[in-house]
Amino acid sequence: MADRPVRGTPGWLRETNDRTALALLLEHGVLTRTRIGELSGLSKPTAAQMVSRLETAGLIHVVGEVSAGRGPNAAGYAVRTDRMLGVAVDIDAVSLRSTVVDAAGDEHPIAVTPLALPPEAARTPEADLRLAIEAACAAADVDAERVRAVCVGVQGALDPRTDELTYIETLPGWPKRGIRRRLEDALGIAVHIDNDVNLAAVAERREGAGVDAGGFALLWMGDGLGLAVDQAGAVHRGASGGAGEIGYLPIPRSATRLDPDAADLQDLIGGPAVAGLAAARGLTDDLHGPEAATEALVSELAQRVAFGVVPVLALLDPELVVLGGPTGAAFGPRLAELVAGELRADWGERAVVATGVPTHPVLRGAREHLLGEVREALFDEVSRIAG
Repeated sequence: MADRPVRGTPGWLRETNDRTALALLLEHGVLTRTRIGELSGLSKPTAAQMVSRLETAGLIHVVGEVSAGRGPNAAGYAVRTDRMLGVAVDIDAVSLRSTVVDAAGDEHPIAVTPLALPPEAARTPEADLRLAIEAACAAADVDAERVRAVCVGVQGALDPRTDELTYIETLPGWPKRGIRRRLEDALGIAVHIDNDVNLAAVAERREGAGVDAGGFALLWMGDGLGLAVDQAGAVHRGASGGAGEIGYLPIPRSATRLDPDAADLQDLIGGPAVAGLAAARGLTDDLHGPEAATEALVSELAQRVAFGVVPVLALLDPELVVLGGPTGAAFGPRLAELVAGELRADWGERAVVATGVPTHPVLRGAREHLLGEVREALFDEVSRIAG
């Protein structure tokens, strides 16, 4: 970050005004010089100077004309969203999904890239992320050289104290130690690594079921299980970054009636268990089939999921429980309704709802993180030109 001008100096005043103009353009989109002046409360000459400085620095550009009523049309300005870019990545053992993130928060295509599995090809974290960046930028038709940061959702946990990854069975070729530093040195950009369920919770808070909640717990049900806890907008990651590995929790004795062979919650409600229940009822891999068979599956699954929700209620007592991941999204409100019913006798009326972000929640959470980083990088440019 550039050295900031001293408060009260002409340089500080220019920087403050320019940051204001940039923030207004990010918030409102295309604006004229006059409108920037009106929204900022600054005079027309001052607004014109701000626009001129930002345009000269390449941070904004003219994108057309805006009707000015009786007078001639005025030039409309917008932020140069290609100046600083990020790439959001969701990676697992067999594929990665990636998308470009710009300062305006515009939607870009999602690229899905299959990953070669050993022994056919050696995997490295650098190669994986380069593939993700190149694929995302090609899909969005932007220059990969503009990428300044990447946010990666992984099926594992990163200890922020030691830069050590744990639970990385789905990341062949990724080292346990020094992963973030290694990636930043190799790629030359900022790298943020987070658990995929934590990022899904960020998306849930921003645009899903958690928007109006004081706090919530997201129970993620996919191939694996995970739990993310949102506390008034902050995700609880734990001292070592490993909070929420609920799949390893042993099941109570009373749950053995549902599956005598299940030892932990992963065995009870993980992806393989759900697939087995579906196959036993003649449902397809995508859980399609006769309505009666689907309802029977949801009913039995709700009994199982309730055993996963009980420890969450007992330990955290969240305002809201969100059922997410592929399983939560597939069965939606009906599963949430039946789980709440299973809990009612012992726990009273508990708020259990389906995810509000059924598609690409990990990417959308990573996107939300990067949006702040990309915007801050633009504001740093303002500081540089004002210095």
